[in-house]
Amino acid sequence: MTTPKYDCTKCPGYCCSYPVINVSKRDAERIAKHFGITLEQAEERYLHSDHGYKRLLNRKDDEHFARICQFFDADQRNCSIYPARPSTCRTFPGESCGYWDFLKFERAGQKDDDYVSTTWHYED
Repeated sequence: MTTPKYDCTKCPGYCCSYPVINVSKRDAERIAKHFGITLEQAEERYLHSDHGYKRLLNRKDDEHFARICQFFDADQRNCSIYPARPSTCRTFPGESCGYWDFLKFERAGQKDDDYVSTTWHYED
């Protein structure tokens, strides 16, 4: 296994702002178990259907990216259900992250290790 070329702990959660975060039935069951509720309750509370997908994570407002995953802790800038996160989140982005490269470049240019480069996802 190769070492990733990014550090998620220093990222403001860009991938969590994607408008489509697909959740499998197994992922939904894991989330339900995490909260001690039924699959049906988890689907009703935390998921919706859209863009041709049966289960997508609900989103909430975010100061940096307009909208972000409902499970994203905006104060800590990390996942509040990390052990129960969906498989999409577990495997993304792979060996490299384009946003991390962009963020490192912007932080170096701004001479600010905490600078957040925002991009806005707009919903139709």
